[in-house]
Amino acid sequence: MTRRKFTSSFKTKVVLEAIKERSSLAELAQKYELQPTQISAWKKDFLESASDVFES
Repeated sequence: MTRRKFTSSFKTKVVLEAIKERSSLAELAQKYELQPTQISAWKKDFLESASDVFES
């Protein structure tokens, strides 16, 4: 089985939906054919680096 590659725009779309919390992680995982843990990891990375946007 080959690893799937995801664009940064796709990851951002999924993470923003997860942050809105209108759907559960399980629902988002099913919708985008991902594991809930993958969405959680992307969300964690996103939130950790969000403050970098305002550095410059």
